Order: sequence, then C-alpha cells, then structure tokens
Amino acid sequence: MEPIVEPVKSKRRYDSRFRQAQARRSREAILDAAQRRFLEAGYAATTIAAIAGEAGVSVETIYKAFGGKSGLVRAIYDRGMTGRGPIPAYQRSDEMRAHETDPETIMRKWGLLTTEVASVTPIRLLMRQAAVTDPEMATLLKDSDDERLTRMQHHARFLADRGHLRPDVTVAEATDILWTCSSVEIYELLVLQRGWSQRRFAQFIADFMIASMLPDSLSSDALPGKPLDG
Repeated sequence: MEPIVEPVKSKRRYDSRFRQAQARRSREAILDAAQRRFLEAGYAATTIAAIAGEAGVSVETIYKAFGGKSGLVRAIYDRGMTGRGPIPAYQRSDEMRAHETDPETIMRKWGLLTTEVASVTPIRLLMRQAAVTDPEMATLLKDSDDERLTRMQHHARFLADRGHLRPDVTVAEATDILWTCSSVEIYELLVLQRGWSQRRFAQFIADFMIASMLPDSLSSDALPGKPLDG
C-alpha cells in the first residue's frame, strides 16, 4: 500500500511592499500631525503624546522612529526640502545644471526650485525661535545652516568651473549670494510679510542672481524687482 501523502499547505507570502507602504503612510501621518501641532501650539507646548493621539499611533512608535521632538522637526524640515514630486529638489537641481548650458536658464530654474522648497519657512522659523532656549534645536538649526552653506559652495564652484561667473565675482562671493537667495528669511520678508506671489518671488530671486553674478552681457535685462510681463 502506498503511503498517504498529505498536501503541504503553502505559507502565506509575506507582502513586504504592503508593509512598506503602510509604514510610509504612518510616517506621513505622524509628520503631518507634528507639523500642525508645532505650528499651532509652538515647539515647547507640543507633546509627543498629543502628536501620537492625532496621528493614531503610540508614543513608543514616535520615539522609536524619530527619537523625540527635535527628530520630528528635523524630519519635517527634510521632507520640505525635498520639494514636490518623487524626485528630491536637490537631485533635480543637480541633474538640470549638468545638462543645461545657459547660465541664465540655470538661475531661473534655481529660482523656481528655491521657491518650491520655501514651504519649509514656517518650520524653519519655529526652529529659529525654539533654538533660543532649546540646545537640541540650536544644534539642528546650525546643522541645517551648515548643510545649506555646503550646498551653495557646491553650486558656486560649479558656476566658476563652467566659466559662468563675472571676473570680479569670487567663489566665496557667489556662495554668499546663493546663501542669501536660498534663505527662508528673504522669503519670509517678501512673501509672508509683503504678500508677494510665488511667481514674483521666483523671478526676483533669479533676477538677483543673474544681475549679481553673471557677465553684464548676459544680465543687462535682468534687474531685480523688474515688473513681470502681464
């Protein structure tokens, strides 16, 4: 008699993609809740428990993923700096400049990208305010400043290597100009306080960079604050 062989039950396949998507949704929910709480109540008054309650997760989940309030602020800031879309803004910037040969076009696109990532301005202002009394936020603020400065030095060297800078503009000066144009402070003044549109701000930033760094032959029509067509 042949032995009876029982069918082997197949194990349910572990769907890692589903779990990853679920983790991303949970992360976004936490960051959205944290951003709302921080901007409404302020950094000091916001608790991890309140964020967890709004996001529908446990306090332990937040501590495990972000390490605390300063980690949440950092994650919110980093998310804003990636800009819109699946490809981070800094990556799009590098890819664009690698293929674009016209320096004015590069700076006009930089103006648009600067405006796009300026959505971090409210959280950046929160960081600046909290840094006065909170050592962790002071460190975070300095780290973000250092990272932006390094990136602007990177851009300035690129412009110099391509021969795009005016002879009287050094890499250090170009770095300072780019550093200023990419600051949230200038966005705060012109957009948040003076009510400029995103489009007007993007053109102003591009005009300023062109007039400040490019040879006169390229920038004779680029005057900061020049009225927009239409």
